[in-house]
Amino acid sequence: MSDAEQMLPSNETEFLADAEAIAARIPDGAFVALPPDYSLVAMDVVRALIRRKAKDLRLLGVPVLGFCADLLIGAGCVAEVETSAVSLGEAGLAPRFTEAVERGTIRVVDATCPMVHSGLQAAEKGVPFMPLRGVIGSDLVLHRADWKTLDNPFAANDPLLVAKAIVPDVALIHARWADARGNVWIGRRRELATIAHAARACYVTVEALRAGTLTADELLSRYCGLLYRRLGTYADVAKRAGLDPRTARKYVEAEKEPDRTASEVAESTRATRRGRFQRKHSSAHGLGR
Repeated sequence: MSDAEQMLPSNETEFLADAEAIAARIPDGAFVALPPDYSLVAMDVVRALIRRKAKDLRLLGVPVLGFCADLLIGAGCVAEVETSAVSLGEAGLAPRFTEAVERGTIRVVDATCPMVHSGLQAAEKGVPFMPLRGVIGSDLVLHRADWKTLDNPFAANDPLLVAKAIVPDVALIHARWADARGNVWIGRRRELATIAHAARACYVTVEALRAGTLTADELLSRYCGLLYRRLGTYADVAKRAGLDPRTARKYVEAEKEPDRTASEVAESTRATRRGRFQRKHSSAHGLGR
C-alpha cells in the first residue's frame, strides 16, 4: 500500500448521542460546509454550536447560505463566509449577515455557484482543480488570487478558469433517513453527496433511523409508500416517481408488507417484464409465420 493510500481516511460510521455531541466535535475555527435552506440543514447542531459559544467558524455556502448561517453570524460564532449569496429567500436579506458586513466583524470571500460546486467536485474526485467556463469576464476573477485561467491544451484560443479543490473540515447536513450502516437518503439533493465526499468529516442529523439497509429498492419502496399516502392513487404515484403504474403498485404493496422486501418486489417486477417481453416476442414470431 502506498503512502497516499495509507493517508486516506476510512469510511467509518459512528452514531453520536445528540446534536450537542456533534457540536462538540466541530472545533473553533473549523471550515464548515453548509447546504442551502432548501436542501435541509442540521438546525439542531447549529443551535448546539450557538449554545456552546463556538468561535471563528469559516462557513462555506454550497452554493449559498441562509437561515442557519445568519443565526451563527448573529451569535458571534463566525469569522468568515465564502459563498455566492447569503439570503433568507422570500423572507429577504439576512439581517445579521448584513449588520456584520457593515460593521466589519466578518470577512466575506465572494464566490459563484459554479466555482463552489466545481471546487468541491475537484476534492470529491481527488484532483487539485476543476476546469469550467462561464465565470471568465467577471470582476471576481480579478479579486480572487486562487482563481486561475489556463489555455485549453486541446484547442487554440480557448481559455478556461480552474477552481481549486475545496476541502471543508466539516460537512453538516440533514436528511430524512439513515440506516445502521451509515447510508443516508438524500433524494435528489446531489450537492449533499458532493459535500460529504469532499469534506474531511461529515455529520448528518436525520428524521429517523431505519432498520436494515437502505438499498435503492428499499428507498424506492418507502418513497412510493409515502407518495401513495399523500396522493392516494397508484397512477399519481407512478407519474410522480417516473414508473409505470404496475411497478408503482408493487413498490407501494411492498412497503405495506414488512415480510416482503422491496428487493423481492423488484425481482418480481423484472420477471413480470421479462414474461411480457417473451409473450410479445413469441406473438411477433407467430405473426410472421
